Amino acid sequence: MSTFDKIKEIETEMARTQKNKNTAYHLGTLKAKLAKLKRELLTPSKSGGGPGEGFDVAGTGVARVGFIGFPSVGKSTLMSKMTGTFSEVSEVEFTTLTTVPGVLQYKGAKIQILDLPGIIEGAKDGKGRGRQVIAVARTCSLIFIVLDVLKPLTHKAVIEREMEGVGIRLNKEPPNIVFRKKDKGGINMTNTVPLTNLDKDVVKSILNEYRIASADISFRCDATADDLIDVIEGNRVYIPALYVLNKIDQISIEELDLVYKIPHAVPISAHHEWNFDELLEKMWDYLNLVRIYTKPKGQLPDYTAPVVLKRDRASLADFCNTIHKGILREFAHALVWGSSVKHNPQKVGKEHVLLDEDVVSIVKKK
Repeated sequence: MSTFDKIKEIETEMARTQKNKNTAYHLGTLKAKLAKLKRELLTPSKSGGGPGEGFDVAGTGVARVGFIGFPSVGKSTLMSKMTGTFSEVSEVEFTTLTTVPGVLQYKGAKIQILDLPGIIEGAKDGKGRGRQVIAVARTCSLIFIVLDVLKPLTHKAVIEREMEGVGIRLNKEPPNIVFRKKDKGGINMTNTVPLTNLDKDVVKSILNEYRIASADISFRCDATADDLIDVIEGNRVYIPALYVLNKIDQISIEELDLVYKIPHAVPISAHHEWNFDELLEKMWDYLNLVRIYTKPKGQLPDYTAPVVLKRDRASLADFCNTIHKGILREFAHALVWGSSVKHNPQKVGKEHVLLDEDVVSIVKKK
């Protein structure tokens, strides 16, 4: 029996099984088996050759945004309008066959945009070029799921299912579970919050499937069996996503009001370039970037070329390393103007965390 058939068999059994306390152990085992089989399906075989023509894209810029969607929803038009890069546009399905990279300059930051080939149902099972598309999607800082506004929710559900199936978690935080394998000592399980979805038997059933007999597990959130499996697998990626609902020129104002109620959604018209401002602003928010301006001694700040950092890695040490690795060796202190300090300017050390649009002047050791 092929891996694909085994997956189908387990999915059928899970759909048949009623969810209650008595079946939780059995469902936990099935979910763990399913996760292992899916990993097998997505790991390329050793004899399978390279990553496939046109899918290995060198990274440029401070962040990478991938466009994912069904064929002919307007991804290529949107990319052409945003970056000026020509990706073949057509009404026919499956026009883009390889990854087309472009670069968008926004708020002084260089952001790489990737137009990925149209995803099809079954991509998570290796159908079409789904596996290669998804391998590139895993490297993105943000995913634009481009949908046709006339059929958004059907396509949205399919793409979310495909993403979940390959270990991409959209708009989610990693579960707060500390998991450590041991050589001996059995299963030691602690929790700081009440667990409503798991008990020790379900946890043991999942660990048995992975042949783990001894481990320390600390639950710091009300986790589910899927969360625990994600932590054990250790290959999940958590990526923010925006649902870009294209072709709003074909719907009424009343329908547009309904579209706005979809979480993480931005309605646009790529053809008419409607609502691009909101799309770019949301993109910037979801990428979580900050701009830091440099100020050479005795000169005015340079507002034309900011140093762009991730918000969670925006200390002065990160700022110095982004400019040049050797700066920290000569670093004495820095003067900072902006919202991260109480006084303007304020003398700070390399641990100081910078905020958006701060101005920094570095003072070297004498």
